[in-house]
Amino acid sequence: MPAATNQADLLAVTQKDYAKLEKLLADIPADVAERKFDDDTSIKDTITHRAHWSGLFFKWLDQMAAGGPVHIPDQGVKWNQLKPYNAALRERYADMSWDEAKAWLAEAHGKLVAYIDEGTDASLYEQIMEGSNGWTIGRFAEASGPSHYRSAAKFIRFCLRQAKAA
Repeated sequence: MPAATNQADLLAVTQKDYAKLEKLLADIPADVAERKFDDDTSIKDTITHRAHWSGLFFKWLDQMAAGGPVHIPDQGVKWNQLKPYNAALRERYADMSWDEAKAWLAEAHGKLVAYIDEGTDASLYEQIMEGSNGWTIGRFAEASGPSHYRSAAKFIRFCLRQAKAA
């Protein structure tokens, strides 16, 4: 799927992909959501991870607005260190309930939609995210929202197949 290149398409794909993920999450009971599957990761872990990364997007915007530096992916973390970083996130959010995780993701999604809705083609696609690999702010918004929603849905469907087979 090609990346969005304007505000209207970004808003549409963000809403569409979240609606699909939300529908997938609706009927998952807590015991299944909290069960560890591949790489010792649960469905709940995946949802808290997505909410956390959405928050990072806004952290980067705040750092950029303050004149930088912008720490992507996070302060003191390099891209090749994501595996231990993400493992630490699973530990950090381990005590969060399934309902809290879903609510956090919904809140993060609402904030992202509001940001995109208030944006323009120029603000989203003519400005490069400082500290990045040359991606625009809109491309980072897509990576933090709909791209993450799609990858989460793929992992969740895998987990649900595994749960059904067990």
